Order: sequence, then C-alpha cells, then structure tokens
Amino acid sequence: MRILVAHNRYQHRGGEDAVVEAEIELLRSKGHEVATYFRHNDEIETIPRIQLARQAIWSKRTYREAANIFADFKPEIIHAHNTLPLISPSLYWAASRAQIPVVQTLHNFRLLCPQGLLLRNGSICEDCLGKVPWRGVVHGCYRESFIQTAVVASMLTFHRKIGTWQNQVARYIALNNFCRKKFIEGGITSDLIDIKPNFVESPVLRTEEREGFLFAGRLSSEKGIATLANAARLAPEVQIRVAGTGPELERVSTLGNLNLLGNLDSKRVFDEMFRATALILPSIWYENFPRVIVEAFACGLPVIATRLGAITEIIEDGVTGILVEPGNASDLATKIQWASSNRAKMAEMGLKARKTYETLYTPDHNYERLISIYRSVLGQSQI
Repeated sequence: MRILVAHNRYQHRGGEDAVVEAEIELLRSKGHEVATYFRHNDEIETIPRIQLARQAIWSKRTYREAANIFADFKPEIIHAHNTLPLISPSLYWAASRAQIPVVQTLHNFRLLCPQGLLLRNGSICEDCLGKVPWRGVVHGCYRESFIQTAVVASMLTFHRKIGTWQNQVARYIALNNFCRKKFIEGGITSDLIDIKPNFVESPVLRTEEREGFLFAGRLSSEKGIATLANAARLAPEVQIRVAGTGPELERVSTLGNLNLLGNLDSKRVFDEMFRATALILPSIWYENFPRVIVEAFACGLPVIATRLGAITEIIEDGVTGILVEPGNASDLATKIQWASSNRAKMAEMGLKARKTYETLYTPDHNYERLISIYRSVLGQSQI
C-alpha cells in the first residue's frame, strides 16, 4: 500500500509529532511505501501575517505541491494529522480532485474549538461546540489573540460551510470513545469516526528499586502545572522529578521537592519511568490520549491522573492507577502520599498497567487497527 502522510510540525515538539513519526516507522516496517508532506511552523516567522492568515484558510501552495506529489508518488490513501496553519484544508480538496481518500487523525479538538483544547481560563469550555465559534474570537482563545483566533474561527466556519469536514474526509480517527462522542456532538457524522489509540514500542523491561514520582511533559497551564506545584507544597516530604520545560517552568523552579530534569530524550524518559513509583498527570483539559500514559504502562508504571474526560477510559482507578479530582491540589497531594506509603499496592498496579499495554497498546495491535481502517476506506472508495 502506498500512503502519503501529511503533517504540519509544531514549533515545540510534542506528543503529536512523536505519534506521526512512530506511525510512519511502523507502516514502513510492515512493508508499506510511505511518502511525507511536512511543513514546519518555524516557517511562520518568514511569512507576512496577512499571507499567513490566507494560507491557514486555503493554501494555494499546498494545493499545488500536493498535486505534484500525487502525480509522482501515486498514493492510494492520504493520512493527515495537523494541518494548521501552513498545510490548510486545501489538501483535502486536492486529494478529492485526484480521487484519493483522506484519513484524518483527530489529535485535539481543533475542529470544534479555535484553541483546540476546549479550555478557557483554566476551566473546561464547550461554548463553541457545534456552533459558529464567534465566542472563541471574543475571548481571544487561540494564543490569547483576537486576530489569530478570528483567523482560525474563519477557517473552521468556511470549511464547515463548504462541506470540507463532512464530505472531503473519508474517515476520521478519534483516539478514544470520549473524544469520538465530542466530535459527534460537534457535528461530524458518527459513521465517519473510527477509534484507534496511540501506541509505543515496548522498552526492554527491567527491575529497579522504585522511589519518588515523575511528571513528564510540557510545562504549560493545561497540563495542570499549578496543581502539581500546589500539591508539592502540601506534601514536602515527597520527591517529584519533573522532565520537560515550558512557559510554566518558573512555577515549579523554587520548590525543593521538585527535581527539574529539563527536556529528556525518550530513552532517558523510560529510564526515569522504570525508577519511579508512579507517573503524575494532573491535566485540567480533556486530554485526547496522552502518549505518556502508554509509555508509563509499557514500563509497568501506574499513573496518578485527573478524573477527567478520556483519562477515565484509559486508567482504571485503583487497578492501573489512581484518579484525582481536576485542579484539586489537596486531593492530588493525598493520593501521592498514599502511593508513597503503599509501595506494594503500587507495584501491583504497575503489573496490571503493563498487562493493559500488552493487550491494547503494542505496535502490532495498533497496526492491525490502522490497516483495517485504511482497507475499509479503500473498499468504500472503490464502490
């Protein structure tokens, strides 16, 4: 099978970029021909703002370059990931003209919310869900900018009006059932949405003495960094290692029981996971499918996470981890202290987390699901 993967890389590399790269490697390892159409948001600095706004809604460059790739590579299917702002939805129309079906992975809630997180002022916000997203513009939700939010809202509204989302994408991939339901609420026909979770390669298993706790991810407000910092203050005897950096770094830099590790490569993150008692994930937004949870499960590491959205589907409370109330630092501190005092129980949860990984989140399981979606789409396109 010949597959073209399209993705607009982020300025700050994150889990979505890693997922795209892992899927490409997985497909190639199974013998498929994979070509890529990538753009990188570093290009934004060289593009005039008016031109960038037009590109976000409809990129003539993408339409032209995609047509050339189609002619040379002759893909049977296109798998799109992020298209904002440089690729734009013009990719889907170029594909339609060439009669090539498009599969789109929904890594965030961008089709429903200009900001993509369904979050405003630290709280869940569904004001734009299924509606013209003018409220997001009023609040300047995207990058705290009225103008930039207006551009994204215009892109969403324009393509909703001309039928891009409903008619030019053959299949959407939601990462779990919770997210699938949100997109259905937002107006996408249920028949267009399949479910496929994220995956990771299994690290080499090893047994180490586990101590302390780990946070691994971008230090940004939606990740619950304020909750993490306040919980650390309430439990000063507990040591928490923090892998990552970001705009909220200062919030955690003055606490003695938070050991800042900076950005780590995947190998070093796994090293930290094998020596931690639990991973802490205090996010305050509807995480679609945090890849870090799958990484933790692969390492036999239970997760202490927010009882919110899809996380409640991924983590079984008291079995593969512990759930806490969103934004509740006291609850988080109490659960961390309990975990620190109940190492045997946490080790048991870790074994069950590993079993869950082996059952649901290995590359082979993921490949079977992904290729099944591709084949279903291609079968439909041939009718």
